[in-house]
Amino acid sequence: MSIDERLTAAGLPTLPRGVWLEIDEAALANNLRVVRELVGTGVAINAVVKADAYGHGLVPVARVFEAAGADRLCVASLDEALLLRGAGVQSPILILFPVPPAEVARAAQARFEIVAAAESSTLASLAAWTAAQQTDGELKVHLEIETGLSRGGLKPSEAARLARRIVDTPRTSLASLWSHLASPESESATAAQVEQLEAATAEIGRAGLSVPARHMAATGGLFTGRAPLYEGVRPGLALYGLLPDDLPIADQAIDAAKRLVPAMSIRCRALRVERLSAGTSVGYGGRWTAARESVIATLPIGYGDGFVRAYSPGAEALVCGQRVPLVGTVAMDAVMADVTDVPGVGSDDEFVLIGEQNGARIVTNELARGRTTIPWEVVTNMAYRIPRVYHAGSVLLGLRTLNGEARINDVGLVD
Repeated sequence: MSIDERLTAAGLPTLPRGVWLEIDEAALANNLRVVRELVGTGVAINAVVKADAYGHGLVPVARVFEAAGADRLCVASLDEALLLRGAGVQSPILILFPVPPAEVARAAQARFEIVAAAESSTLASLAAWTAAQQTDGELKVHLEIETGLSRGGLKPSEAARLARRIVDTPRTSLASLWSHLASPESESATAAQVEQLEAATAEIGRAGLSVPARHMAATGGLFTGRAPLYEGVRPGLALYGLLPDDLPIADQAIDAAKRLVPAMSIRCRALRVERLSAGTSVGYGGRWTAARESVIATLPIGYGDGFVRAYSPGAEALVCGQRVPLVGTVAMDAVMADVTDVPGVGSDDEFVLIGEQNGARIVTNELARGRTTIPWEVVTNMAYRIPRVYHAGSVLLGLRTLNGEARINDVGLVD
């Protein structure tokens, strides 16, 4: 059954374009359960959904993780957090990068938790919160410790002083100490960062303050087993079913790593399938010329969609369960595939750029290797304008396009 037939049968709108991402919500829920089993019940899972949930779709993915038992959701900015609240997401939400002081009261009122990453900005935020006497709520602050990433946070020797200012501010609590690993694949670098967080913890204790919960391990620290779980972890990439190629997996995490299921696939139909004579050049700059009579399919995805120019030459697509090379220069809205060796390909056939088809598979890490980058960038680069089709197995659940989101519930279509 074609994607159009599946959408129509589900009562969902048709696609505005011939390219779409399929997001498997069952895979997302599975991955969170895998992480839960890995860390146990006493460790909070702070699920990272920033950057449009790594390209998978912020609101739909947050709803899945909330329903699957995430203890907290992590975003990068206030507007991401506001979007989730506006969509009805009720979970605690941690904003991982500092909120402007003028917005702190608004954040607290919406039950967002904020980060203290520098003394000056934190003191300004506390002052703004103190001045907002008519604003209800409690301000929960996660104190970031600089341990080696050199991106943000207080030095361990400075932590107790700012922690004291936080807890002495009315209607304010110190929710956690936290840090982020720079090189989780490195045992020595990770150990040095852990030592720094432990030093900050000791300083807090010596100052007579209660030591709050701590969280340090994201996907890398969790699956290498080299960072303590503490009271919480912040998995991101693993929740989307992906791990980086160079990550050394700890023995106790091997089974969990095998059970992760990639949630995103990229699929499309050809705009045109044309037979070209030998010697015909294809695409901008004539970078590829047909060495024989060739059949070329034009696919409706390009660098404007996050499918970048660096993918060609070298990248491939699946059609009819067979790999075919992408040829020519990736344009803003199109790329070409050489389907000469797959007889009978037509405009109704489905191409797969990431995902599985008839037992063949193209994985995200393959594209990452092809452009010398990381899987985070590949999926996060997927442009908002590409429609997202949400499903659980063969059951369609919703569609997101530039014009909005449509969802299926137990009763029917919900706009």
